[in-house]
Amino acid sequence: MPKTALPLRSEVRQEETWNAASVFPTRADWEAEYRQVQAQLPTLDTYQGRLGENAKTLIEALDAFFQIMNRAEKLYVYASISSRVDNTDQAAAALADKATALIGQVQAAGAFLKPEILALSAETLRRWLSENTRLAVYTHYFDDLLRQRAHVRSSEVEELLGQLIDPFSTPETVDRMLTVAEMRFAPARSSTGEEIPVAHGTLLELLADLDRETRRTAWENYADGYLAVQQTLASNLAGSVKQFIFLARARGYSSALEASQAPNNIPVEVFHRTIETFRKHQSVWHRYWALRRRVSGIKPLRSYDLRFPLTTKSPAVPYAQAVEWIGAGLQPLGREYVEILRRGCLEERWVDRSLNQGKYAGAFSSGCPGTYPFIMMSYHDSLKAMSTLAHELGHSMHSYLAWHTQPLVYGDYSLFVAEVASNFHQAMVRDYLLRTQSDPDFRIALLDEAMSNFHRYYFTMPMLARLELAMYEHVERGESLTADLLNGWFAEFLAEGYGSEVEIDPARDGITWATFGHLYEPFYVYQYTTGIAGAHALARKVLSGDPQAAEHYLSFLHAGHSLYPLEALKLAGVDLSTSEPVETTFSVLEGYIDQLEHLLI
Repeated sequence: MPKTALPLRSEVRQEETWNAASVFPTRADWEAEYRQVQAQLPTLDTYQGRLGENAKTLIEALDAFFQIMNRAEKLYVYASISSRVDNTDQAAAALADKATALIGQVQAAGAFLKPEILALSAETLRRWLSENTRLAVYTHYFDDLLRQRAHVRSSEVEELLGQLIDPFSTPETVDRMLTVAEMRFAPARSSTGEEIPVAHGTLLELLADLDRETRRTAWENYADGYLAVQQTLASNLAGSVKQFIFLARARGYSSALEASQAPNNIPVEVFHRTIETFRKHQSVWHRYWALRRRVSGIKPLRSYDLRFPLTTKSPAVPYAQAVEWIGAGLQPLGREYVEILRRGCLEERWVDRSLNQGKYAGAFSSGCPGTYPFIMMSYHDSLKAMSTLAHELGHSMHSYLAWHTQPLVYGDYSLFVAEVASNFHQAMVRDYLLRTQSDPDFRIALLDEAMSNFHRYYFTMPMLARLELAMYEHVERGESLTADLLNGWFAEFLAEGYGSEVEIDPARDGITWATFGHLYEPFYVYQYTTGIAGAHALARKVLSGDPQAAEHYLSFLHAGHSLYPLEALKLAGVDLSTSEPVETTFSVLEGYIDQLEHLLI
C-alpha cells in the first residue's frame, strides 16, 4: 500500500485553498489590525461606572464591546485557520496564540458590563427599552442576563475570570501538542508483511482496509501510542476538569453539568434523558454489529472490524459532483439557499480542501461576522468526503444566515443547536441519493457511510458523555482521576454498547477516550447526539411535504442567538426537551439497517 507523498502547502493550487486574503490581504495587515484592536481596548474603560447614566451610554458601551470583540474574533479566525492548514507554519501558530490572548483581554476589559447592568433596576431597564429602539435590540440579551443574575459576580471577579480564559486553555493545547504534534506510532503490518505508516490522518483509512491484519496492527499500534502516555493524558484531562469545576463553583452552580447547560437555558434533565434513551435502544446497535459479523464471517468482531467497507465498489465522487449532489439534496430549502452554498463552494473559496503536509486531519467550519463561513477539510473523492463537506456546509450556512440576519450580539449560536444544521444537510443529501441512485453497490456504500456517521455521533459520543458525567461527579466528590479509572469506565460502557457481538480489549478500547479532544469542552459530546436527533426529526418534516416545514427550518437558522436553543428548535418544529427526537432517529437508524440487510443478505 505505497503512499504518494503529500504536497507542501506552498505547492497546493489556490482554488483548493480558503480565501485568506478576503479576511486580511497580508499578515502585515493582520498585525496592523491587531495593534489597532489593542489600542481600542482602553475605550471600554471610559464606560466603566457609567452604565446607569442613561440609555445612550448603555447602548454605546454594549455596541463598543461587541464591535471590538468581533474584530478580535476576525483576527482569531485568520490566525487559527492559517495554523491548522499547515502546522509547520510557526508564524501562524504565534498569531493564533496572540489572537487567543487578545480575546481574553477583550473579555476582561468588558467584564464590568454584566455586573453594572444587573445593578440597574428592572424598572429602569424596562423604561429605557420602551423609549429607545436601538436599545430594544438587546432585549433578549438583558432577559438572559437577568435569568443568570445569581451567577454573575462583581466587576473585579468577572475581570479575573475573563483573564483566566487564556491560561485555562493550556490543557487543551497540551493535549493537541502531545497527541497531534509529538505522538508517533509504530507502523501497521499487512498480512503479506508490508509496513504501512500509522498517523492520525491515515488511521480511518487503515481501519477501512480489507486486510484484517492491516486493520488489527494499525488499531493496536495507534492505541498503544496513547497507552504509552496514558498517565500524562489522564492527568492533563483531570486538570481541565478541575478548572471547570472551579469556574462552576465560582459562579455558584451546584454542579459542572449545570454550569455547562445553564448559560443556554437547558435543563440538566435534557442531558440525562438523552443518555437514558440511548441506553434503552442499544439493542439497535447490537443488531448492526450482528449484521457486520454475518457479512464478514468474522467471529468475534473486534473494534478494528467495525469500519471496513461493506462493498468494494464505492463510487468516486469528485468535488464538483459532491457540490452538485449536495445542492440537489437541499433544493427543498429554496433556490436562494442553494445558490449561496454553490457560490461559496465554487467561486468564493469557502472550502480549504487540499491534501497537504502539515494539515490538521479533521474538518471544521470557522468564521465570524465579516468573514466567509470557511471550511477546513481534506477532500478525497469519496462518498465519505462528500458527506463531510455536506456536514460542514450545514454549519457554514447556519453561520451565514445568522450573520446576515442578526446584530453582532446574536450573530453566534450555541453548541446545542450547532450540530442540528450539519446533520440536517447529511440527512437531506442521503435521502436524495437513496431516491435517485438505484445501483446496489452505490446504495450499500451510501448506507455504509451513513452507519459510520451514526457510529460516531449516535454511539461513540453518548458513550463519551457517560464517561464525562462519571469523571466530573467523581472529581466533585473529591476523588482523583487516573488513567486506569478512565480506561476501565470507558471499556465497561463500550462492552455494554457492543453486547455479545464485539469482543473488548479492555486497555486499547478503554484508552479511546484519549483520542477525543472534545472532552476539553465540558459536556459538549452529548450535543452531537441531540444534534443528529433534531436534524433527522426536522428532515422528516421537510421531506414529508409539509409546506411550512422548510420555512420554519430557515427561521431557525436565521435566529442565531436571539432565542434560547430549545426555543429556536421549537421554532423549527422539534422539541429536544423530550425523548421523541432521539426515539425518532433510532427508527431512522433501524431503517438503514433494514435496507442493508435487504441488500447484503
